[in-house]
Amino acid sequence: MAQKRKEESEFKVSDKRLFTSEGELRSDPVEEQAPPPVAATAPATAVSTTAPAAVSTPVSTIPEAAPTPAAPAPESDIPEPPTASEQQAQHDAYKQSSRDLDTRVELSGHSVKELEMSFERFMASLYMTAMMQLGLMHEQGGQPGVDLIGARQTIDTLGMIAEKTKGNLTPKEQGFLHNCLYELRMAYVEVTNALAHPPQTPGPITGTNG
Repeated sequence: MAQKRKEESEFKVSDKRLFTSEGELRSDPVEEQAPPPVAATAPATAVSTTAPAAVSTPVSTIPEAAPTPAAPAPESDIPEPPTASEQQAQHDAYKQSSRDLDTRVELSGHSVKELEMSFERFMASLYMTAMMQLGLMHEQGGQPGVDLIGARQTIDTLGMIAEKTKGNLTPKEQGFLHNCLYELRMAYVEVTNALAHPPQTPGPITGTNG
């Protein structure tokens, strides 16, 4: 009799799965008795077959819950551009100030053309700046100084202008720009080599009297 009760107990334990073999939830009451180790694998197998259905609901809501990326912080620091009317008013004021200056220049005996900016004059100003930074030129009454980093930046600025203005320059402007770049790059190499390998000062000459 005890043997029969033991078999019924084992049968009940093996039938305590939460899901049927078709994957449906069982409506039978579940006992709170802990299942023996032999029957422990049955619920795990059944749960694994229905796990995707349980996980699919939260996964589908993740993209909707994701916050919208905020705009980059630096862009918020950029001021709003002036309106078209503001730009026109400033342009007119600038032109009026320029005309007043031209009048004073003409009255002083100079030509207004000396103040006009051209592409060649702009390149010449950068060329002079780089030569001064290399210590090869200096202002009248001043002392030459070497600023290799500044010189390299000025030369690279000319190189960037050459790249950005391809096809937009006249042959004269293009030739002037290329000559400036060639001479400045050559001077930069010579100065850096001279600083890296300074000339050796000869030592005192010693001799023996015969």
